[in-house]
Amino acid sequence: MLSVVCALAAQPGYACGLALILAVDMSGSVDAREYRIQMSGLAEALRDGAIAEALVVKQAQVQLIQWTGKGRQRVSVPWRALKDFDDVDALAAEIEGAQRVWRNFSTAIGEALVFAQGSFSEVTQCERKVIDVSGDGQSNEGIAPRDVHAQLAADGIIVNGLAIEQSDDTLTHYYEQNLITGPGAFAVRAETFQDYPDRIRRKLLREITKQLSFENLSRGSDHL
Repeated sequence: MLSVVCALAAQPGYACGLALILAVDMSGSVDAREYRIQMSGLAEALRDGAIAEALVVKQAQVQLIQWTGKGRQRVSVPWRALKDFDDVDALAAEIEGAQRVWRNFSTAIGEALVFAQGSFSEVTQCERKVIDVSGDGQSNEGIAPRDVHAQLAADGIIVNGLAIEQSDDTLTHYYEQNLITGPGAFAVRAETFQDYPDRIRRKLLREITKQLSFENLSRGSDHL
């Protein structure tokens, strides 16, 4: 049986090993303090030495999207090429300072996925395409996330999720059944927003540094 492969560098023929979209929930259930926890948590995760190194080795491209209800998705930080550690530090600072766009709208996860899918047309030089969705509620408006899985698969896009279960202790299961898709896709659970910084760091480390061999590709969850 083939072993798990940790493939960090871009493969021959690709200038970029990973295009990663960080898609963050801005729905009405997320208050100002919780928003700031997410932005600060993402910034600190990017500053983690192992994550920063993996991003640079992959020559990754990273984008930040804020999303909430139907028709409300916006690029907060456009694609950033991470060629060295200074680039990663600059991205972390940009995300940490990003201002919130919306406050009081619904949760349209499928719409966020479609919006993110369109953004990958700007980074066709990247080998892997991943959408990292974090949120605290189930989709309740617009296209159902499962209904866009086929079109995501056609573009070779993987979707992973971080479920913040502060107000819904079934959210990780919902993410596993309705959100995550693609080879090796997984969901991570955070009990509260206070757990977000640690969980997003673990999630990014797994997402960026681990690439499973063909025989080991599977969908799953991480309840750490």
